[in-house]
Amino acid sequence: MIRILANDGISADGKLLLEDAGYEVVTDKIPQDELPEKLPAFDVVIVRSATKIRKELIDKCPNLKVIARGGVGMDNIDVEYARSKGILVANTPAASSRSVAELAFTHILSLSRFVHLANREMPVKGSTEFKALKKAYGGGMELKGKTLGILGFGRIGQETARVALAMGMKVLPVDLYVSDATIEIELFEMDQASLSVKISTVDMDTMLSNSDVITAHVPFSGDKALLGTEEIAKMKDGVIIVNTARGGIVDEEALLEALDSGKVRGAALDVFNNEPTPNTNLLNHPKISVSPHIGAATGEAQANIGLELADQIIAHLDK
Repeated sequence: MIRILANDGISADGKLLLEDAGYEVVTDKIPQDELPEKLPAFDVVIVRSATKIRKELIDKCPNLKVIARGGVGMDNIDVEYARSKGILVANTPAASSRSVAELAFTHILSLSRFVHLANREMPVKGSTEFKALKKAYGGGMELKGKTLGILGFGRIGQETARVALAMGMKVLPVDLYVSDATIEIELFEMDQASLSVKISTVDMDTMLSNSDVITAHVPFSGDKALLGTEEIAKMKDGVIIVNTARGGIVDEEALLEALDSGKVRGAALDVFNNEPTPNTNLLNHPKISVSPHIGAATGEAQANIGLELADQIIAHLDK
Protein backbone atom coordinates (compact mmCIF):
# COMPACT_ATOMS: atom_id res chain seq x y z
CA MET A 1 0.00 0.00 0.00
CA ILE A 2 1.13 3.53 -0.80
CA ARG A 3 2.01 5.36 2.43
CA ILE A 4 1.71 9.14 2.63
CA LEU A 5 3.15 11.32 5.39
CA ALA A 6 1.32 14.64 5.72
CA ASN A 7 3.95 16.00 8.05
CA ASP A 8 2.55 19.52 8.26
CA GLY A 9 -1.07 18.42 8.07
CA ILE A 10 -3.70 18.21 5.33
CA SER A 11 -7.37 19.16 5.24
CA ALA A 12 -9.95 16.52 6.08
CA ASP A 13 -11.30 16.59 2.52
CA GLY A 14 -7.83 16.06 1.03
CA LYS A 15 -7.07 13.22 3.43
CA LEU A 16 -10.39 11.53 2.66
CA LEU A 17 -9.78 11.77 -1.08
CA LEU A 18 -6.38 10.09 -0.72
CA GLU A 19 -7.78 7.37 1.54
CA ASP A 20 -10.64 6.71 -0.87
CA ALA A 21 -7.97 6.11 -3.51
CA GLY A 22 -6.59 3.31 -1.33
CA TYR A 23 -3.62 5.10 0.26
CA GLU A 24 -2.62 5.21 3.90
CA VAL A 25 -2.31 8.79 5.17
CA VAL A 26 -0.32 9.49 8.33
CA THR A 27 -0.73 12.95 9.87
CA ASP A 28 1.41 12.46 12.98
CA LYS A 29 4.14 15.12 12.98
CA ILE A 30 7.67 13.73 12.70
CA PRO A 31 10.34 16.15 13.96
CA GLN A 32 12.88 17.27 11.38
CA ASP A 33 15.76 15.45 13.08
CA GLU A 34 13.82 12.15 13.01
CA LEU A 35 12.90 12.30 9.32
CA PRO A 36 16.11 10.61 8.06
CA GLU A 37 15.14 7.54 10.08
CA LYS A 38 11.37 7.49 9.52
CA LEU A 39 10.68 9.06 6.11
CA PRO A 40 12.15 6.11 4.13
CA ALA A 41 9.02 4.15 5.12
CA PHE A 42 6.83 6.49 3.04
CA ASP A 43 6.20 6.87 -0.69
CA VAL A 44 4.87 10.44 -0.51
CA VAL A 45 5.56 13.35 1.83
CA ILE A 46 3.30 16.38 2.08
CA VAL A 47 4.80 19.49 3.69
CA ARG A 48 4.15 23.17 4.12
CA SER A 49 6.89 25.62 5.11
CA ALA A 50 7.89 24.00 8.41
CA THR A 51 9.40 20.75 7.11
CA LYS A 52 12.55 20.88 4.97
CA ILE A 53 13.26 18.27 2.31
CA ARG A 54 16.91 18.64 1.33
CA LYS A 55 19.28 16.57 -0.80
CA GLU A 56 20.67 14.61 2.13
CA LEU A 57 17.17 13.56 3.23
CA ILE A 58 16.09 12.71 -0.32
CA ASP A 59 19.11 10.38 -0.67
CA LYS A 60 17.95 8.42 2.36
CA CYS A 61 14.47 7.82 0.88
CA PRO A 62 14.76 5.52 -2.17
CA ASN A 63 10.99 4.84 -2.16
CA LEU A 64 10.00 8.50 -2.32
CA LYS A 65 7.84 9.18 -5.38
CA VAL A 66 6.21 12.53 -4.57
CA ILE A 67 7.11 15.61 -2.54
CA ALA A 68 4.03 17.80 -2.27
CA ARG A 69 4.11 21.35 -0.92
CA GLY A 70 0.84 22.73 0.44
CA GLY A 71 1.31 26.30 -0.70
CA VAL A 72 3.21 28.29 -3.30
CA GLY A 73 6.89 28.74 -2.45
CA MET A 74 9.13 25.67 -2.49
CA ASP A 75 12.28 27.15 -0.98
CA ASN A 76 12.20 24.48 1.75
CA ILE A 77 12.65 21.74 -0.89
CA ASP A 78 15.65 20.94 -3.10
CA VAL A 79 13.34 20.90 -6.09
CA GLU A 80 15.76 20.36 -8.98
CA TYR A 81 17.65 17.61 -7.19
CA ALA A 82 14.42 15.79 -6.34
CA ARG A 83 13.25 16.01 -9.94
CA SER A 84 16.61 14.73 -11.14
CA LYS A 85 15.90 11.60 -9.08
CA GLY A 86 12.55 11.11 -10.82
CA ILE A 87 10.48 12.44 -7.91
CA LEU A 88 7.41 14.54 -8.64
CA VAL A 89 7.57 17.87 -6.82
CA ALA A 90 4.16 19.52 -6.69
CA ASN A 91 2.71 22.61 -5.10
CA THR A 92 -0.62 24.45 -5.05
CA PRO A 93 -0.10 27.90 -6.59
CA ALA A 94 -3.78 28.67 -7.10
CA ALA A 95 -5.39 27.32 -3.94
CA SER A 96 -4.52 30.08 -1.48
CA SER A 97 -4.28 33.12 -3.76
CA ARG A 98 -7.47 34.78 -2.56
CA SER A 99 -6.67 34.21 1.10
CA VAL A 100 -3.23 35.80 0.79
CA ALA A 101 -4.61 38.74 -1.19
CA GLU A 102 -7.31 39.36 1.38
CA LEU A 103 -4.77 39.25 4.23
CA ALA A 104 -2.64 41.81 2.42
CA PHE A 105 -5.64 44.10 2.18
CA THR A 106 -6.57 43.44 5.80
CA HIS A 107 -3.22 44.94 6.74
CA ILE A 108 -3.41 47.75 4.18
CA LEU A 109 -6.81 48.87 5.44
CA SER A 110 -5.66 48.57 9.03
CA LEU A 111 -2.59 50.73 8.42
CA SER A 112 -4.41 53.31 6.34
CA ARG A 113 -6.83 53.96 9.24
CA PHE A 114 -4.48 53.19 12.20
CA VAL A 115 -6.71 50.30 13.26
CA HIS A 116 -3.69 48.21 14.31
CA LEU A 117 -2.76 50.89 16.87
CA ALA A 118 -6.32 51.61 17.97
CA ASN A 119 -6.79 47.91 18.70
CA ARG A 120 -3.72 47.97 20.93
CA GLU A 121 -4.55 51.15 22.80
CA MET A 122 -8.33 51.24 23.09
CA PRO A 123 -8.50 48.39 25.64
CA VAL A 124 -5.92 50.20 27.79
CA LYS A 125 -6.76 53.88 27.30
CA GLY A 126 -10.16 53.94 25.60
CA SER A 127 -12.16 54.66 28.74
CA THR A 128 -9.82 57.40 30.00
CA GLU A 129 -8.25 58.98 26.90
CA PHE A 130 -10.93 58.48 24.26
CA LYS A 131 -10.72 61.99 22.80
CA ALA A 132 -6.92 61.89 22.63
CA LEU A 133 -7.00 58.57 20.77
CA LYS A 134 -9.68 59.88 18.42
CA LYS A 135 -7.46 62.85 17.58
CA ALA A 136 -4.32 60.73 17.23
CA TYR A 137 -5.89 58.24 14.84
CA GLY A 138 -8.19 60.56 12.92
CA GLY A 139 -5.81 61.29 10.05
CA GLY A 140 -6.33 58.17 7.98
CA MET A 141 -6.52 57.90 4.21
CA GLU A 142 -8.92 56.36 1.72
CA LEU A 143 -7.60 53.81 -0.75
CA LYS A 144 -9.83 54.86 -3.65
CA GLY A 145 -7.69 56.64 -6.22
CA LYS A 146 -4.42 55.54 -4.64
CA THR A 147 -1.84 53.47 -6.51
CA LEU A 148 -0.93 49.93 -5.51
CA GLY A 149 2.47 48.63 -6.59
CA ILE A 150 2.59 44.85 -6.85
CA LEU A 151 5.97 43.12 -6.80
CA GLY A 152 5.27 39.82 -8.52
CA PHE A 153 2.32 39.45 -10.90
CA GLY A 154 1.64 35.73 -10.69
CA ARG A 155 -1.56 34.22 -9.32
CA ILE A 156 -1.41 35.95 -5.93
CA GLY A 157 -0.32 39.27 -7.41
CA GLN A 158 -3.18 39.13 -9.90
CA GLU A 159 -5.66 38.26 -7.17
CA THR A 160 -4.40 41.23 -5.18
CA ALA A 161 -4.86 43.42 -8.25
CA ARG A 162 -8.43 42.16 -8.54
CA VAL A 163 -9.21 43.36 -5.00
CA ALA A 164 -7.44 46.67 -5.61
CA LEU A 165 -9.34 47.39 -8.82
CA ALA A 166 -12.65 46.62 -7.14
CA MET A 167 -11.73 49.19 -4.48
CA GLY A 168 -11.01 51.87 -7.05
CA MET A 169 -7.21 51.74 -6.87
CA LYS A 170 -4.72 52.10 -9.69
CA VAL A 171 -2.40 49.12 -10.14
CA LEU A 172 1.29 49.06 -11.13
CA PRO A 173 2.61 45.48 -11.24
CA VAL A 174 6.23 44.42 -11.74
CA ASP A 175 7.24 40.97 -12.95
CA LEU A 176 10.24 39.56 -14.80
CA TYR A 177 8.18 36.98 -16.67
CA VAL A 178 4.66 38.41 -17.03
CA SER A 179 4.10 41.28 -19.46
CA ASP A 180 0.35 41.65 -18.92
CA ALA A 181 -2.68 39.88 -17.50
CA THR A 182 -6.43 40.14 -17.89
CA ILE A 183 -8.12 40.56 -14.53
CA GLU A 184 -11.72 39.38 -14.21
CA ILE A 185 -13.82 41.16 -11.58
CA GLU A 186 -16.96 39.17 -10.71
CA LEU A 187 -20.10 41.08 -9.82
CA PHE A 188 -22.22 38.61 -7.89
CA GLU A 189 -25.10 41.03 -7.34
CA MET A 190 -25.59 41.29 -11.10
CA ASP A 191 -26.36 37.69 -12.02
CA GLN A 192 -22.69 36.69 -11.92
CA ALA A 193 -21.66 39.30 -14.47
CA SER A 194 -18.00 40.27 -14.67
CA LEU A 195 -15.69 43.00 -15.90
CA SER A 196 -12.36 42.40 -17.63
CA VAL A 197 -9.40 44.72 -17.20
CA LYS A 198 -6.08 44.20 -18.99
CA ILE A 199 -3.12 45.27 -16.84
CA SER A 200 0.39 45.64 -18.23
CA THR A 201 3.46 45.38 -16.05
CA VAL A 202 5.88 48.29 -15.60
CA ASP A 203 9.54 48.58 -14.70
CA MET A 204 10.68 48.53 -11.09
CA ASP A 205 11.59 52.21 -10.85
CA THR A 206 8.20 53.30 -12.21
CA MET A 207 6.42 51.17 -9.65
CA LEU A 208 8.62 52.32 -6.75
CA SER A 209 8.31 56.02 -7.48
CA ASN A 210 4.56 56.11 -8.16
CA SER A 211 3.00 53.75 -5.62
CA ASP A 212 1.21 54.77 -2.43
CA VAL A 213 1.19 51.16 -1.25
CA ILE A 214 3.63 48.40 -2.28
CA THR A 215 2.88 44.73 -1.69
CA ALA A 216 5.24 41.82 -2.38
CA HIS A 217 4.08 38.51 -3.86
CA VAL A 218 7.27 36.84 -5.08
CA PRO A 219 9.43 33.90 -3.97
CA PHE A 220 12.76 34.64 -2.33
CA SER A 221 16.08 32.93 -3.01
CA GLY A 222 17.74 34.01 0.23
CA ASP A 223 20.11 36.45 -1.43
CA LYS A 224 19.80 40.26 -1.44
CA ALA A 225 16.51 41.74 -0.27
CA LEU A 226 14.32 42.94 -3.13
CA LEU A 227 13.15 45.97 -1.15
CA GLY A 228 16.16 47.43 0.64
CA THR A 229 17.70 50.83 1.33
CA GLU A 230 18.17 51.66 -2.35
CA GLU A 231 14.64 50.72 -3.33
CA ILE A 232 13.03 52.45 -0.35
CA ALA A 233 14.85 55.67 -1.25
CA LYS A 234 13.08 55.64 -4.62
CA MET A 235 9.63 55.30 -3.05
CA LYS A 236 7.17 58.11 -2.40
CA ASP A 237 7.30 59.67 1.05
CA GLY A 238 4.60 58.14 3.22
CA VAL A 239 4.43 54.83 1.37
CA ILE A 240 3.01 51.68 2.95
CA ILE A 241 4.98 48.43 2.45
CA VAL A 242 3.37 44.99 2.76
CA ASN A 243 5.06 41.59 2.81
CA THR A 244 2.90 38.47 2.97
CA ALA A 245 5.25 36.42 0.78
CA ARG A 246 8.58 35.44 2.37
CA GLY A 247 10.85 36.81 5.04
CA GLY A 248 13.90 38.49 3.54
CA ILE A 249 12.12 40.13 0.61
CA VAL A 250 12.08 43.34 2.64
CA ASP A 251 15.32 44.36 4.38
CA GLU A 252 14.12 44.51 7.97
CA GLU A 253 16.79 46.91 9.24
CA ALA A 254 16.29 49.26 6.30
CA LEU A 255 12.56 49.13 6.94
CA LEU A 256 12.96 50.07 10.60
CA GLU A 257 15.16 53.02 9.65
CA ALA A 258 12.63 54.21 7.05
CA LEU A 259 9.76 53.92 9.51
CA ASP A 260 11.64 55.88 12.15
CA SER A 261 12.57 58.62 9.67
CA GLY A 262 9.00 58.91 8.39
CA LYS A 263 9.92 57.92 4.83
CA VAL A 264 7.60 54.91 5.21
CA ARG A 265 4.16 55.61 6.71
CA GLY A 266 3.58 52.04 7.82
CA ALA A 267 4.44 48.42 7.10
CA ALA A 268 2.62 45.11 7.27
CA LEU A 269 4.52 41.90 7.89
CA ASP A 270 3.07 38.41 7.87
CA VAL A 271 6.51 36.87 7.29
CA PHE A 272 9.87 37.49 8.92
CA ASN A 273 13.52 36.61 8.96
CA ASN A 274 14.34 34.05 11.65
CA GLU A 275 10.85 32.59 11.92
CA PRO A 276 9.61 31.47 14.38
CA THR A 277 11.59 34.01 16.44
CA PRO A 278 11.20 37.32 14.60
CA ASN A 279 12.92 40.54 15.61
CA THR A 280 10.98 42.00 18.56
CA ASN A 281 11.71 45.52 17.29
CA LEU A 282 9.44 44.71 14.35
CA LEU A 283 6.74 43.13 16.50
CA ASN A 284 6.58 46.11 18.84
CA HIS A 285 7.00 48.96 16.36
CA PRO A 286 3.94 51.24 16.39
CA LYS A 287 3.97 51.67 12.60
CA ILE A 288 4.00 47.94 11.81
CA SER A 289 0.92 45.73 11.54
CA VAL A 290 1.91 42.12 12.17
CA SER A 291 0.49 38.61 11.84
CA PRO A 292 2.11 35.17 12.36
CA HIS A 293 2.54 33.85 8.78
CA ILE A 294 -1.16 33.16 8.22
CA GLY A 295 -1.55 34.18 4.57
CA ALA A 296 -2.97 30.82 3.51
CA ALA A 297 -4.49 29.97 6.89
CA THR A 298 -8.19 30.08 6.04
CA GLY A 299 -10.58 27.17 5.99
CA GLU A 300 -11.28 27.75 2.31
CA ALA A 301 -7.61 27.87 1.32
CA GLN A 302 -6.67 24.79 3.32
CA ALA A 303 -9.55 22.80 1.85
CA ASN A 304 -8.51 23.87 -1.66
CA ILE A 305 -4.87 23.02 -0.94
CA GLY A 306 -5.73 19.56 0.36
CA LEU A 307 -7.93 18.71 -2.60
CA GLU A 308 -5.47 20.09 -5.16
CA LEU A 309 -2.59 18.10 -3.62
CA ALA A 310 -4.69 14.94 -3.47
CA ASP A 311 -5.66 15.28 -7.14
CA GLN A 312 -2.02 15.73 -8.19
CA ILE A 313 -0.77 12.82 -6.09
CA ILE A 314 -3.47 10.44 -7.30
CA ALA A 315 -2.95 11.44 -10.95
CA HIS A 316 0.79 10.79 -10.66
CA LEU A 317 0.61 7.50 -8.79
CA ASP A 318 -2.14 6.10 -10.97
CA LYS A 319 -0.17 6.52 -14.20
